[in-house]
Amino acid sequence: MSLLEVKDLHTSFFTDAGEVKAVNGVSFYLDRGKVLGIVGESGSGKSVTAYSIMQILAGAGKIVSGSIKLDGQELVGAGEKVMKTVRGNKVSIIFQDPMTSLNPTYTIGHQLMEAILLHTNRNREQAKERAIEMLKLVNVNEPEKRMNQYPYEFSGGMRQRVMIAMALACEPDILIADEPTTALDVTIQAQILDLMKSLQKELGMAIIMITHDLGVVAQMCDEVIVMYAGSICEQGTADEIFYNPCHEYTKGLLRSIPTEGKEGKKLEPITGTPIDLLNMPKGCPFAPRCEAAMKVCLRERAERMQINDDHAACCWMNVKKQMEGGESK
Repeated sequence: MSLLEVKDLHTSFFTDAGEVKAVNGVSFYLDRGKVLGIVGESGSGKSVTAYSIMQILAGAGKIVSGSIKLDGQELVGAGEKVMKTVRGNKVSIIFQDPMTSLNPTYTIGHQLMEAILLHTNRNREQAKERAIEMLKLVNVNEPEKRMNQYPYEFSGGMRQRVMIAMALACEPDILIADEPTTALDVTIQAQILDLMKSLQKELGMAIIMITHDLGVVAQMCDEVIVMYAGSICEQGTADEIFYNPCHEYTKGLLRSIPTEGKEGKKLEPITGTPIDLLNMPKGCPFAPRCEAAMKVCLRERAERMQINDDHAACCWMNVKKQMEGGESK
């Protein structure tokens, strides 16, 4: 049995303008000790999927249907009392921006200890020891001194380390990292990713890595989900996604990143803008931006097609290749 199983998840935001279907039929599973990458542009539903798992959606957000099972326990409809035992203890999250995720009016030590006291049975003295231990684990120098400092006294990279320490303090089974290297320079990004990899091996936890950076995915992930307009358009192992992309959106993402040894070559951005989730089309949501779009793409969505045992995609181009007698590439 997988550690986490998400089946046909639908999450919407109900606004004055109408229903925004932010997550539309997402299904995946996560095994213990594995790293799952969720990739896509801003607004593709990556973070909302994570917030649905944690059930920390904004007031207008609601899980409409679907199933989220953690170690066999159904979380959808379980109630806030159950979720309080899940958050922090079993599933933790590193939020996207450490600058705004830490409260500027409280010391780092206070915020770390608060999380430990809330989610464990430790007393204040034990919580302080654990907080100092976690700061050491994420390579924050002089942790005893840092406990009494405020977030503004930390650099961006150090604040991100504190957020990782806070997320790992209760030894969760799953760590959700929502754009963990946003707004950090390249050197600090590399340090944070190396730290997460070493902690994952040391603690044996599973990680859901939410990012738009395919370089991060290549470095960290075992499995990859590519999302567009709230749906999964392609899913497979990292090797399959990078070396055998089978959805035109994935191909566009790969073309738009810099490649070593091709100095002077212009990047190929994906033309157009992401679709309006209030006015979803009947066909493939990527069709208006797809250079290979056919008439059927505008009329009807492609069903999920299994490329091989480790790879699936929802694209009419694969159906076309199959009908023509060729193999999907």
